[in-house]
Amino acid sequence: MSISPSWTTITRFVFIIDTKNRYTLLHNEEDIMWWEGVVVCACIALVTANESWRIVNTDQGPVKGYKAPEGHYAFYGIPYATAPIGPNKFKPPLPPPTWDEPFEAVQNYVTCPQRSRQNSIDNNYFLNQQEDCLITNIYVPDTEESNLPVVVEIHGGAYQYGYGDMMSPLNLIKNGKIIFVNFNYRLGPHGFLCLGTTDAPGNAGMKDQVALLRWVQRNIASFGGNPNDVTISGCSAGGSSVDLVMISKLAKGLFHKASVGSGSSTASFSVQVDPIANAKMAAKKLNFTDVVSLEALENFYKTLPFDKLLSEDFGNEANSATVFSPCVERDIGQEMFLDDYPSNIIISGDYPKVPLLIGITEMEGIYRVRNFEEWKTMMNNNFFDFLPEDLAFNSEDEREFVTNKIKRFYFGDEPINENNMLKYVNYFTDVIFGYGTAKAVKLHVEAGHNQVYLYEYAFADENDEFILHTETRGATHCAQRHAIMNPNNEHQLSDANKQMKARMIEMWLNFYTTGKPVAEGSSYPAWPPVGQNRTPYMYIDREMTLKSHFLGDRALFWDEIYEKYYRSPRAPY
Repeated sequence: MSISPSWTTITRFVFIIDTKNRYTLLHNEEDIMWWEGVVVCACIALVTANESWRIVNTDQGPVKGYKAPEGHYAFYGIPYATAPIGPNKFKPPLPPPTWDEPFEAVQNYVTCPQRSRQNSIDNNYFLNQQEDCLITNIYVPDTEESNLPVVVEIHGGAYQYGYGDMMSPLNLIKNGKIIFVNFNYRLGPHGFLCLGTTDAPGNAGMKDQVALLRWVQRNIASFGGNPNDVTISGCSAGGSSVDLVMISKLAKGLFHKASVGSGSSTASFSVQVDPIANAKMAAKKLNFTDVVSLEALENFYKTLPFDKLLSEDFGNEANSATVFSPCVERDIGQEMFLDDYPSNIIISGDYPKVPLLIGITEMEGIYRVRNFEEWKTMMNNNFFDFLPEDLAFNSEDEREFVTNKIKRFYFGDEPINENNMLKYVNYFTDVIFGYGTAKAVKLHVEAGHNQVYLYEYAFADENDEFILHTETRGATHCAQRHAIMNPNNEHQLSDANKQMKARMIEMWLNFYTTGKPVAEGSSYPAWPPVGQNRTPYMYIDREMTLKSHFLGDRALFWDEIYEKYYRSPRAPY
């Protein structure tokens, strides 16, 4: 396949600067006419002025990026692989297209198919969902230096939503220390249907991620990056992805440091416990009944249009599971991203023990406050429905005993109501994000990994809203990621928030460039790797405090539960 955009087409592109301080490319004729009178002169200068663009040679052909107002060069929408389409849409990615003329690397907001509202995430820019959606965006400082460290960001979104350029990396690249890469990967059933068959082997979305890392190894040196100094980073499903990529044999040698936020390979949402059962359950929701036959089930998914495939929400389950997420694969003679469940791989020690920065926020469970009014009655009536999916019991009596034990640990003998909202937050903090991180860290240390830097981010700004039914503020899900990325309202931040952002950016950049979050001789407290008993870890608030026993009694409580009742994920059968 060859891509060769004509100059006639290029002169009709109109760029605007959106609220994320980057270029937005307008395709819609009505939008172009509206903006043309305002910015057409600037756009002509942008396209024709030599100092405003840069051409980079890749193994696919030359790529042309443009200089942003902040001074860096941005290369948007570069295809790094080709997504199979039609009935092949669940297969691994194919090689990317090639071209002879310079590829215009301009943002057109390509996203992978996903369940969304009117094809847009918010009102600030336009999205273009398409089946062949595997593109990457490269942010390059304006410098003559080469061999810069590279950060590859894997976006979050419960494995169901999102796209590479959801958050601006301007705060991380403005000092010229790193090159930043983000990208799309297939989502929901499109990326994570796992039937163990030739046409739907599973983990298409994770194999997209590996394809991107392979592309970086082949091409990033041309952009000034060092292919031997790559950090993979992400939060939520992005953090889960990073932790899974780190232990996948398929990704070995493709990265050199890892930053895992608010997610882990051992979290209950990270790997499907029973992918065939999930595929059948989802098919029934989509009004398909012949789920006994695997052949019929596969054919149903292969022929289902995307508007039907994505018509149901599979990312908001009461049991904290994500129906379509990574899976342990059945060996069918193809490349496998995951050939065993994560705990087993970590215990074996057979994975690269690269520097690992991993942690959560103090109140991850604020993420579930939006469900409180609906779920409080359901939790009082049948708390078992809200236990993590990766627990299993031998009898009804055992199930009832453990359910009551867990409910009592968090709520005592009180009904779940407005008066114990913070206990509700703690519960979901632990079952979705907190304990998975605690478990992963414990296993990594026991496997001999001695470069794990553990943290809990607790900063809440005075301008943040109170948690519903309380007078308490807290650090919500992925707040640490927002602290280092560039928000739209930075000019409205309090002084304390600005100071916190500056500190977080400095520490995360130090990790990206050296493998340690706190440099020797820094004014910040020394931050040693975590050891036995999940000690020490850094508690990050207005002050930084080195603490012992991450999650305290809550981690020990779940250690005991999982030791007795863990239900390990299995491959399609």
